[in-house]
Amino acid sequence: MAFTPAHLLQILNELPPPRRYLIALSGGCDSIVLLHAMAAIRDELLPAELVAVHINHGLQPDAPAWAAHCAQVSRQLGIELIQIALDLQVAKGESLEAAARDARYRAIKAETAVGDMLLTAQHQDDQAETLLLQLLRGSGPGGLASMPQCTAFGAGFHARPLLVFTRKQLHQYAVGQGLLWIEDRSNQDLRFDRNFLRQEIMPLLAQRWPAISQTLARSARHCAEAQQLIDNLIIDEIKKVEQPEGRLSVQGLTALPAPQCRAVLRAWIQREGFQLPDTRHLDRIQKEVLQAAHDRNPLVGWAGCELRRYREQLFLMSPLTPHDHDTVLSWDGETPLQLPANLGLLTTGRGDHGVDPAKWQNGNIEIRFRQGGERCQLAGRNHTHSLKKLLQGRGVPPWERSRIPLVFIDNQLAAVADLWVCEPFAAQNNQTGIIIFKTLNNPQ
Repeated sequence: MAFTPAHLLQILNELPPPRRYLIALSGGCDSIVLLHAMAAIRDELLPAELVAVHINHGLQPDAPAWAAHCAQVSRQLGIELIQIALDLQVAKGESLEAAARDARYRAIKAETAVGDMLLTAQHQDDQAETLLLQLLRGSGPGGLASMPQCTAFGAGFHARPLLVFTRKQLHQYAVGQGLLWIEDRSNQDLRFDRNFLRQEIMPLLAQRWPAISQTLARSARHCAEAQQLIDNLIIDEIKKVEQPEGRLSVQGLTALPAPQCRAVLRAWIQREGFQLPDTRHLDRIQKEVLQAAHDRNPLVGWAGCELRRYREQLFLMSPLTPHDHDTVLSWDGETPLQLPANLGLLTTGRGDHGVDPAKWQNGNIEIRFRQGGERCQLAGRNHTHSLKKLLQGRGVPPWERSRIPLVFIDNQLAAVADLWVCEPFAAQNNQTGIIIFKTLNNPQ
């Protein structure tokens, strides 16, 4: 079957109708073909808009030329182009290819509004390569399902409408239409696993099995169907072990058979929007976290995610920003105060209880963080309590305790963030006090 815009239209008509198509445009042959074909059927896609998106990773000296080419093609086709430049930071031990992909999708996701559909130009050969790469990494059915044709993406959807077409078919269309595209020289770099597979392994396999791309793509669909069945079953299992605020019960997880426990963990992590851990990290979660002693607070981290345990519950979060607990901040008590290390914003208001307004206005206010040994006599209480005991009693996880802002007035602990006011700084019953509010400007 040759690729035509009519075939593309037929595929798109089977997907949810979007408000706007965001067409990922790298400038390579496949994305140029997708853009050209979308322009050819734009009247049939109304009222949906067409918008091209080009990501400049800044990794190649030719990147400005690629961006200029994408701008020229988009202009010739009468399609709006959004260009995004990235400042790519690759963590130690992280794959450059994976880092670029993740950064690219994060950037596009930020442009995706409700009702948008991102279109990317992966094809049948890409699908086959992805399945083999996942197989070589020891992936299960979820990984071997490779790339779905359509999935949720940010506020909209992400579709891959070219998965049924081969690289050869798309190339034939490009040549037949006289299209111009960019050849990325890094695609010849055999240090990258996908390039090695594409250049060295797939041609050899195709000599023996000419339909290998089609066959592997079919296997990916079978794995996707199997994973869908698993996902449907696991949804009920997650509900059985789920705790408030989306946490999971350690006791509930350890009662499950090991394979079922791993499936629940994977589904939970994916549902929360984090990258799935590999088998090694899943094994560590089961051994180091789930089997840890009750008084321990273990941590397992992987790319962009940390999993912690406290009070028989699992917590899933982005890695905490490094924080210096020796930091001291002066505060006028009126202007909103931005806390360091992504800890949020302190503001004030007025209301019942709170801090004595005279002491607030006349004292020297500083924000500090736990050093250990702090004590607070809660308003209306006769005895002081260690801050450690107060935080434990409130169920504040250990990793958050040193990050809670402490309000000192004239070198005395006056309030613990928005949790407690300490004597003798509490407003009297007949006073309108100063209320402290702490909001997260970028929740972790």
